[in-house]
Amino acid sequence: MWGPALAAVVALGLTAAPALAQDRLVVPSPVLTIDQEALFERSAFGKRAQADFEAASAALAAENRRIEADLEAEERTLTAERPGMDSTEFRDLAAAFDARVVEIRRTQDQKARDLGRRPEEARQEFFRAALPVLTELVRERGAVAILDSRAVILSAEAIDITEEAIGKIDAALGDGAQAPEAPGASQDAPQQQP
Repeated sequence: MWGPALAAVVALGLTAAPALAQDRLVVPSPVLTIDQEALFERSAFGKRAQADFEAASAALAAENRRIEADLEAEERTLTAERPGMDSTEFRDLAAAFDARVVEIRRTQDQKARDLGRRPEEARQEFFRAALPVLTELVRERGAVAILDSRAVILSAEAIDITEEAIGKIDAALGDGAQAPEAPGASQDAPQQQP
């Protein structure tokens, strides 16, 4: 049915259960797990990045509403003045207005695209800055790799270092607003997988 490999993994989990009942006993393991989503979202860096993104999104939405109101007012004024204008003059003014609307829309769409890239850019910046901290955790634990816990079918809870990593990353990076550029990883440092 599941095979001997899964039975061995389940047996390992069952034998580790008494140790896990204690206060997060550190279990020597060559492989550690981490929840990348939780690591970013629950870190001070991730919370600040999310708050910045939400504030920038709200500011862009407010700017778009203001621009829309200004353009609607200008359009009403142009329409109200139309009866007293020469048709060529009105056509020129209307064409200029339409060209400005197209340019404004293009500019605001670009701002929205740039803003939409911010969350992923923040995640990449976070993981680059956090890599030395994660590398140190791997060395401290005598491990050789960290896997994303969402990609692991079954593991002992004691090898999950998410909470410990959040604490150490928060201590090292704070909220990341003034985060220094992460130094280059050494040749034997683990490679992060996206």
